[in-house]
Amino acid sequence: MVALRWDAVTIDCSDPDRLAGFWAELLRVEVRGRWEQYVGLEPVAPGMPRLVFQQVDDARPTKTTLHLDLHVTGPELLGAAVARAVALGATEVRGNEQDGQTWQTLADPEGNLFCLVSD
Repeated sequence: MVALRWDAVTIDCSDPDRLAGFWAELLRVEVRGRWEQYVGLEPVAPGMPRLVFQQVDDARPTKTTLHLDLHVTGPELLGAAVARAVALGATEVRGNEQDGQTWQTLADPEGNLFCLVSD
């Protein structure tokens, strides 16, 4: 039986250095390095997958089919987390609330969606 290990989530983009810088600041991790068209981040914790940004020339699709959810340690901190993301270059897309759960959908500097979710 072959054992698999989840190593990374790779995001296609036009400017991997800029996007890696945004996500490194947001996640408070270091840029791991660059190799050809890839820029990778350190994982947020040992054993966790890391983010890698791949420079591509293709046009960005109008709708992404995958997004990241990042959890904030409490509902009282959600506003501060959103403000920090926006200060780093994110754009607010919409606020959400469902069944007592609150989250904010944002877009990174290249328009990739992600959510900040209150625990």
